[in-house]
Amino acid sequence: MKKFLVSIIAALMAAPSFAQFSSGGFELDKESLYYGVRFGGTVASLNGDVSVGSKLGITLAGIIGLRLSSSTPVFLESGVYYTQRGAKEGNIDITHNNLEIPLVIKYGFKANEHIAILPFVGPYFAYAVSSEWKVKNGSNEIKYRPNRNNMGFKLGCGAEYNKIYAEIGYQFGVTNFLDDDDFSAHNNALFFNLGVNF
Repeated sequence: MKKFLVSIIAALMAAPSFAQFSSGGFELDKESLYYGVRFGGTVASLNGDVSVGSKLGITLAGIIGLRLSSSTPVFLESGVYYTQRGAKEGNIDITHNNLEIPLVIKYGFKANEHIAILPFVGPYFAYAVSSEWKVKNGSNEIKYRPNRNNMGFKLGCGAEYNKIYAEIGYQFGVTNFLDDDDFSAHNNALFFNLGVNF
């Protein structure tokens, strides 16, 4: 384990410096490891047997990526995300604060000399550190706890100019959010993030 940690630290310190054109802390023409931070937002909703309208939330993340091929600009990216998800409509207010780990494959290509385009797709795995469903009925409020475990797929596209990165995409929930055998619903979300890669 100690050797593994030393290897990771050495790889991070040896990550290539930026040349005239680079993307994500890595140059598209070279093998490398990169890492970065993300800040953004989500517009989430609940869809299925029970549908509830959209709710805004925030995203904070630290990411790490690795080039998979020396001949093709294909990268595997993961990290730890804190995401606010849920849904809200009328007297229903759902809050779902997740710790999320994605595993996405990115393919990079140059839009021009200074901008890289990076479409991506892959699964994510999430656990709700806090989760609550409030239903107001007059002066009464009923609370229901949704399923804390969640997984699904991310599909989107990023763009990078030097170290500045931006992305937009959509997350499709697969797990039954209701934790109920009789009804099924999935928490889906549009997301948009800004960040810096090193």
